[in-house]
Amino acid sequence: MIAASSANGLVSQLRGVRMNNWQALAETVEARLAGISSDERGVFAAGVAERHLSWHESLPEDHQAPFTLSLRPLLDSVWAGVLGDGSAFAAVNRGVAEFMLSEYCHNDGQEGPQEAGEPAAEATLQAAHTYLFGCVEFAIEVSRRAVDAADLRDDYFDELRGYDIPYTDATLVAEVRRQLRDLDLIASHADELGGAFRRGLAPEISARLRLELRTPLSSQD
Repeated sequence: MIAASSANGLVSQLRGVRMNNWQALAETVEARLAGISSDERGVFAAGVAERHLSWHESLPEDHQAPFTLSLRPLLDSVWAGVLGDGSAFAAVNRGVAEFMLSEYCHNDGQEGPQEAGEPAAEATLQAAHTYLFGCVEFAIEVSRRAVDAADLRDDYFDELRGYDIPYTDATLVAEVRRQLRDLDLIASHADELGGAFRRGLAPEISARLRLELRTPLSSQD
């Protein structure tokens, strides 16, 4: 029979392992996304995509992907929409339609252009779908593509160093923990965001939310 103190210690250890496992944390993110409003999901998706698109934009030119860079106007329109500007819907709809009709959207597998598979690009496109349709599946894809982008960031730094360091999932854990913090911040504005997509928000509220939500959600910290 295990003593109570030993049992409690084992439970604490197991709980610690779970809370430091990025896959377990990602499941928590996905469960929370399923339980919030489509308006909150839109802001979450925009914020996560923003962090990774802006980081891609900061790379040296020879590491940047032109297609990914071309999505900046689309993401800016998504931001406008999720923060209450109803007129942004047409711009986001048009941006997604242009992608759908382009050579980058195809069913040719590895034989076709691969640019839309770059994680920051894919996160941005999924963020646009999250805004347009509100579906949790699109928001979850944003979360997952952000994890992929974080993993590629480690590869980039390995390339700069000229050697690989022993792999850990610390970067992935940090990314998913950041997503959980983003959800906490967004939840504190849930009442204001309610109906932002359907009714829009007053310009002064949208302006304040840009400071209170877009700015911190865009931060790399």
